[in-house]
Amino acid sequence: MTNKYSIRSLCEGIKLKNCITIIASSAFLAFGLYNVHSISGVTEGGVLGLNLLLDHWFHISPAITNVVANLICYGLGVKLLGRKFIVYSLISTVGFSASYKIFEQFDPLWPQLADHPLLASLIGAVFVGVGAGLCVKMGGAPSGDDALAMSIAHATRLKIQWAYLSSDLIVLLLSISYIPLTKIAYSLLTVILSGQIIGWIEAFPHNPYQKPNTEE
Repeated sequence: MTNKYSIRSLCEGIKLKNCITIIASSAFLAFGLYNVHSISGVTEGGVLGLNLLLDHWFHISPAITNVVANLICYGLGVKLLGRKFIVYSLISTVGFSASYKIFEQFDPLWPQLADHPLLASLIGAVFVGVGAGLCVKMGGAPSGDDALAMSIAHATRLKIQWAYLSSDLIVLLLSISYIPLTKIAYSLLTVILSGQIIGWIEAFPHNPYQKPNTEE
């Protein structure tokens, strides 16, 4: 009898093209987070924003906190998300963390964005929206936000969009401890815009991950 937790069974149905897309889009996301968000003072909500918060106060690299936070979130949502989602999300997490670690070896490309928070919020939203959106469309997530939002929605019966927003707002409120209120407003803008971009990308035809709650 096949062990359902064996590597072979876990990888069954996993597509190489999806994995390549996920790794590339995770790197795209990490590039934006390092070169835009981390130096502009414009943060993100959810796990991405939490990574930056911990980096600021405790000097813990997002390359580390992203993995830990995601594993916790995936653990909470493993029963809801399904096997393929978990496999693709783990690939995305590794891709993001490895890419961020590489980018950290170089100086940020656009340090002047620190003086242009509106521009940073718009550019940052594109990096987050496209990077995360493509990962979600391929069946995974570069951060644990999706898993966390599903867990919150399941436990509280909130609609999924309110579960996403609640985690974003909590992190943004905590980020007031090191980010001025004016930049928090820009952060709220980038959260809203990136969420819309993710929604647009996910709504395109041929989404391989339509029913996360039905997969064993």
